[in-house]
Amino acid sequence: MGPLSAPRCTLHITWKELLLTASLLIFWNAPTTAQVTIEAQPTKVSEGKDVLLLVHNLPQNLTGYIWYKGQKTDFHLYVTSYVKDTETVIAGPAYSGRETVYSNASLLIQNVTQKDTGSYTIQIIKRGDRTEGETAHFTLYPVLPKPYITSNNFNPMENKNVVALTCEPKTQNHTYVWWVNGQSLPVSSRLKQPGENRILILANVTRNDTGPYECEIQDRFGSIFSDPVTLNVLYGPDFPSIFPPFTYYHSGENLYLYCFADSNPPAEYSWTIDGKLQQSGHKLSILQITTEHSGLYGCSARNSATGREISTFKKIKVSAPSGIGDLSWA
Repeated sequence: MGPLSAPRCTLHITWKELLLTASLLIFWNAPTTAQVTIEAQPTKVSEGKDVLLLVHNLPQNLTGYIWYKGQKTDFHLYVTSYVKDTETVIAGPAYSGRETVYSNASLLIQNVTQKDTGSYTIQIIKRGDRTEGETAHFTLYPVLPKPYITSNNFNPMENKNVVALTCEPKTQNHTYVWWVNGQSLPVSSRLKQPGENRILILANVTRNDTGPYECEIQDRFGSIFSDPVTLNVLYGPDFPSIFPPFTYYHSGENLYLYCFADSNPPAEYSWTIDGKLQQSGHKLSILQITTEHSGLYGCSARNSATGREISTFKKIKVSAPSGIGDLSWA
């Protein structure tokens, strides 16, 4: 917001000295055709920042105006006022020292705190046979702090670790909501949410708990989400499978076997034939097999993160060529 010029000859008078100018500030609410509006710049303000309440559609022939904290014009809510003829500024009981009123009726509030949130009322005093008052309202909303997620462990092991996700910062009078994979989490016996949901505890984490987590802070004015964080659950390998399922082959064929086991991170594979190590990788290739390749084929899957290793076996029979088989019967 651009700077505003304060009145050149401004006097600051405390509310106790208000009687000296009381005759200039007699007012009451009366019907009027003018529509006074208040615009905040910015519309939402965080603690420690400044906000300017701009007044639009000021009536003609005004003699001054009074700002109140709240929606009533009670004297104890009186913040400050401005008398146009004498360029006099009068501080009221609700004046904190951070408010500045300008000749165009705008009110600057510096170093905003939570106590500054709420409604503000301006009373317009007009010159004439009758003193008329006009009241407009603006609600000052605080900007919620952007939350972020901390955890005791972002890479837990399945069925071994307890995970505690915490939504920071800790704030008063706010509600915390947890989201995973775009779905809000209900409170259950496994998903415990103590402390007004600020802490999410996964007592016995499983692979199903993997995913992006977000926390949302809500108040009566709105809400704000954290950036997503990923809970990477380490698990496996599960029992591996060998594909294809065939167990009989003919001599001269090419043998291709594949091994797969569900695992996070992905498993490391090795192959054996009759207990002798052949090669590594999820694929085993042997070109133009012979009867000597008959035997017990084993695939071992290992997860270096979990330390778990598990094997599976398949017995494969390679038949002799048909010509050799005919000679054996001769």
